[in-house]
Parts: sequence; structure tokens; C-alpha cells
Amino acid sequence: MSARLFYDKNCPLDSLKGKTIVFIGYGNQGRAQALNLSEQLNPAPKIIIANIRDSYSSRAERDGFGFTSDWMQVAAEADVLFLLVPDQVQPKLFNDSIAPSLKKSACIVVASGYNVFYKYLNIADSNDIVMVAPRMIGTSVRSRYESGEGFPCFVSVEQNGTGKAWDMALALSRGIGATKGGVIESSAREETLMDLFAEQALWPTIIATFNEAYSTLKGLGCSDEALVHEMWMSKEPAEIFEKAAEDGFVKQLVHHSSVSQYGQLKGSFEVDTTAIKKEFKRIAEERVLNGAFAKEFMSLDKDGPGVEKKLEELYAKANESELAKGEARVRERLGLK
Repeated sequence: MSARLFYDKNCPLDSLKGKTIVFIGYGNQGRAQALNLSEQLNPAPKIIIANIRDSYSSRAERDGFGFTSDWMQVAAEADVLFLLVPDQVQPKLFNDSIAPSLKKSACIVVASGYNVFYKYLNIADSNDIVMVAPRMIGTSVRSRYESGEGFPCFVSVEQNGTGKAWDMALALSRGIGATKGGVIESSAREETLMDLFAEQALWPTIIATFNEAYSTLKGLGCSDEALVHEMWMSKEPAEIFEKAAEDGFVKQLVHHSSVSQYGQLKGSFEVDTTAIKKEFKRIAEERVLNGAFAKEFMSLDKDGPGVEKKLEELYAKANESELAKGEARVRERLGLK
């Protein structure tokens, strides 16, 4: 089944007229989307940035937006509320300091399906919940808007309390500049599944594969210098992914030598993926969809050492791998930080 695509022509901006739009958080995504919205509409909507007093709040003021740290007050003003703080921070902040004073007709906008899919947010049935989820970093959301390009973005309606949630979701998608290239209908479930699966299955497999490849080749006499440049520091893998996005995942192979094309294609059919398939299915069903990972992650701050402390432990363990140590030696020798 194909997903629906929405373009500028499908997404009138009328729903945003006269609305007060509040951004909870002003990081790279918050800033990019707030600036894009303020420039897309004429007259510009009233945009308020709600953030703790820090460098981000100072930047919001320099960008010309109103700023406050009074969550309760700003929630009472919001017709549209973008929730763009980290996933682990959202539930307590929203449930304790925003939901009690939020208008019953307000539209809550998330850029990640995580807390909506796992039902960590206490949102009244009368509210709209929409997901507008750019598939790239905030700085690119801004630069592509400024250059007149669109950018990949998922959109969904998760709760249609007012009966007009789709109008708002599509208006916001166009307002932040995504519909130039076509936004893709999705869902909080789909976005969460794909996002967490990539983070817990796909990329860990790639990291582990690179670690094993490094150790194998080092054991066969290859130097650290040759390995780090051959495997990633030359930026060849980045160029391959760039070509895959431009030409196609398989079609990009034509840019490689005949030896490379033959080796990659034939080898891909000969890899025993039995264990990989089993592990991927386990992670998707028993870690992501059933909420086991979310419970584990959210408990780190509530009952455990905290997210930052746990990340420090994991980085320390990762830096003990042969690959990480070899890279450190090369970077030191080349005078790279």
C-alpha cells in the first residue's frame, strides 16, 4: 500500500491565520521551524518560544521572538503547541506544567511519534495531536527552506479532537516548508518503529560489523592508518550514501569499478542473514513495538543512574574497541581532535 503525498497545492495555510503558536524548546529543529513559519505567513503568526533561560532562549530573543519560562501561562495562550524538547523530558514537563492549563481545543504538534505511540502524554480527548516530523536535522530544514527546496517530512493525525486536525497538520507542514517536495503520510507507530529499529537494529549491526572487520584486517597485517582511511575517514562511505539518495540504493553501484560491483552484488546474495533476520524481528517486536525499550530508557532518569551517566558508561565501553583505539592513534598522529 502506497502512502499519500501532500504538496503545496494540497495544503492551504488558512488554518494558521490568527493563531498563537508556541514552541516548547528552541534547539535546531525548534529554531528552524519557528523561523520558517514566521516567514511563510503574511502577516506572520504570533510565535512564542518557551524554554529555560539559557543560550537557546537568548538566541530566540535575538531572532525576534517572544520568550518565556512560564510554562503554565504560555500553555494557556497556545492555539498550536510544538513539543520539541527531548523525548525523555517531554512527559513530566507536559503532564505537570503544560497540560493543566492547555486550551481544550489546542493542537499539540510532535516531531517524533515516541511519546504519543507509547501514551506517555496526558492529552485531553478534545485536543488535536498531529505529527509533523522532518527527516533531517534542523539546520538543513532551515537551509532548504531558504533555498526554496522542500525536505523529506512525515505527517499524521493521531487524535482529531476538533475535527479539523488534518487541515492544521497540512498547513503546518507547508508552513515549515516541507511540502515543496511532498510530505509523506505516516503515523506515530510507523515513525517510532522505523526510528527505533534503525537505532537499535540497523546501525548497531553496522557498528558491530565495522568493529569485526577492523579487527579481522588488523589481525591480517593492515595498519591503523590504512584501515581508518579505507573504511571511513576518506569519506567514501558518505559519498556512497549520497549517491544512493540521488541515483538509487542499488543503481549507485555503477559508479564503482567492475570488480567492486561484482564483489558487492554477488557477496550480498551469499551473506547468511538467518541470524540477522531473527534478531531484527526480535528487536522490532520485543523491544520496540511492545514498549520494552521505552520503559527501560525512561527508567534511566527515574530509577537509574540517569541518561547522561549511562551514555558516559556506554561511550567508555565503545572506546575500548580495537577500532576506536586504532582511530585514536591515527587521529593523534595526524593532529586531529
